[in-house]
Amino acid sequence: MVPEDRSDGPGAGEESARLQAGPIRKGCDLSADSPPGRLQSHRARIHQQIDRELRMRTGAENLYRATSNARVRETVALELSDVNSSLQLLKEELAGLDSSGDTGQPESEGVTAPMIPLGLKETKPLDWAPSLKELICRHFGEDGASYEAEIRELEELRQATRTPSRSKAGLELLTAYYNQLCFLEARFVTPAQSLGLLFHWYDSLTGLPAQQRALAFEKGSVLFNIGALHTQIGARQNRSCPEGISRAVEAFQRAAGAFSLLRENFSHAPSPDMSPASLSMLEKLMSAQAQECVFEGLLLQAPEAAHDCLAQLRLAQEAAQVAAEYRLVHRTMVQPPVRDYVPFPWTTLVHVKAEHFHALAHYHAALGLCDGAPVGESELPILEKVFLASAEARGPVLPQEREERSKLGKAHLRRALLGQEAALQLHAVCRALRWEDLLQAVLARALQRSLAKYSELDLEDDFHEATEAPDVQPKTQQRAEGRTPSFSRVKVADIFHRLGPLSVFSAKNHWRLVGPIHLSRGEGGFGFTLRGDSPVLIAAVVPGGRAAEAGLKEGDYIVSVNGQPCRWWKHAEVVAQLKGVGDEGVSLQVVTLLPAAELPVSGDRRPALGGLLRSQKECGQETPVPSRASPRPRPLLGWNRKANRGKTGRRLSPAPQP
Repeated sequence: MVPEDRSDGPGAGEESARLQAGPIRKGCDLSADSPPGRLQSHRARIHQQIDRELRMRTGAENLYRATSNARVRETVALELSDVNSSLQLLKEELAGLDSSGDTGQPESEGVTAPMIPLGLKETKPLDWAPSLKELICRHFGEDGASYEAEIRELEELRQATRTPSRSKAGLELLTAYYNQLCFLEARFVTPAQSLGLLFHWYDSLTGLPAQQRALAFEKGSVLFNIGALHTQIGARQNRSCPEGISRAVEAFQRAAGAFSLLRENFSHAPSPDMSPASLSMLEKLMSAQAQECVFEGLLLQAPEAAHDCLAQLRLAQEAAQVAAEYRLVHRTMVQPPVRDYVPFPWTTLVHVKAEHFHALAHYHAALGLCDGAPVGESELPILEKVFLASAEARGPVLPQEREERSKLGKAHLRRALLGQEAALQLHAVCRALRWEDLLQAVLARALQRSLAKYSELDLEDDFHEATEAPDVQPKTQQRAEGRTPSFSRVKVADIFHRLGPLSVFSAKNHWRLVGPIHLSRGEGGFGFTLRGDSPVLIAAVVPGGRAAEAGLKEGDYIVSVNGQPCRWWKHAEVVAQLKGVGDEGVSLQVVTLLPAAELPVSGDRRPALGGLLRSQKECGQETPVPSRASPRPRPLLGWNRKANRGKTGRRLSPAPQP
């Protein structure tokens, strides 16, 4: 979606080009008879019930603290117990939805282990109109009612983001709204001034409501949902083909990048799911799931290297890498405070996968040792690095004789069998996971494969002392690291574009509106020099000239020529208009930017905002004209990016001569 040009230059109509409401502006229909619609509707009902129970608990706690009557306190205590029990049941139901995988089943019949998709944060409807109209009137000196169309467009966009589709279009919708929030923050918000709105969001993990007046909370919640939607898209991919695996890897990498970006830049989390500990856990979880997909992609190539010892041992290392990452995630999940709100089925599934891939590492090591073709002496040092020898082990880790290698391979199979049985036992313990037939099928198939191979090697005359198999060294050839979501791919128009370029007309600036001022052409022209675009700047004023006599000053911005708004006009357009002026002269309106310490005055110099901001590029954004590009990600509660210094110079042009 690329924004169209919206120019206020000569010939531009009142209805300039707008960002059209296409597929990107549409959310899911919650009434639709589809799995995403039913799931989203169910989650919304649970959140409403949780909110109601929390209000009842707050009222009961206030009454309990306020009363001294023993009978009343006893009754209230019983009521609190019932409310807390209801809350616990609702939280378990919500956790079951998040771990059920109903956010989108894989698009194939292939048997692959289920992934963990993250539910979206829910929010309440928001009325932007009162606050934005008041800010436009007070700070920009314009009629806020004239911006009802823009405010309605913003509200419709936000409403659509509450139910995004589980697809690329849904991601573009969330990204478009995030970019609009960047424009809003740049135009209306300062460290000392907020929008005055209260943003309500529900915790994705617990369903508990949270609220905050900072626009950064709204941005952070949308960024969280971008990451969550990536997890749902990744979980529903067909991972039985290379294309599906590639899409799943990218989706989980993007999710990890979104959570990492949020953790690094959002410092005041009002809900558990956006706390640094929770975001760190989610980042590790998504990286582990991406690494699992990488391993699955390598398995698709395994039939071509079934008897390649080196290829099988590399697969063993890849499986060990996945196991190591899942173990790290599990250690994070069982530590406070994450363990207090992470769904128990998640913790169990991660533990099961850690055991499963640890067993797979030993299984592929056994295949490489038992079925692999003999290797040359030059390759032995490389192969030995695959294993971690125990402290008591002596001699080479990888035997060179066929019989000894077979014995070591059988030892690895025994460890694979123990690990796969442990994974199945963990799966059976968790009530929620027992219904995951797909996961049980994956675990059972791995166990049967190991049993079949072990039976093949279990000869009757095998009376050798059992060998202890060493651990497999985790290593990967393709590290699935987090990737930051690409915000610049979705082009949007600044909804409040009519207020003027952000380089001048933002909450960070104070100015006076001067005029209209009537100027007639003198012998030396109008007596000023112009520079720059959008808006055009009076770079110099000739002493004693017509402009100086009229009160124009160096540094003023021209915002109107003969009643035509020209805040977005280019240098050449303003010069052309002035050249066409006859003996009747020209009527100009200008704005004079004020130092931060100087207060605006009344009269024909209307107050606005203070603090000069030289150009949009100093904020790391491109001025959205003529084809306005999306802003780069702006600060949440302190974005770690320094503003660029300096302004791109424009040519100096004198005012047109007679």
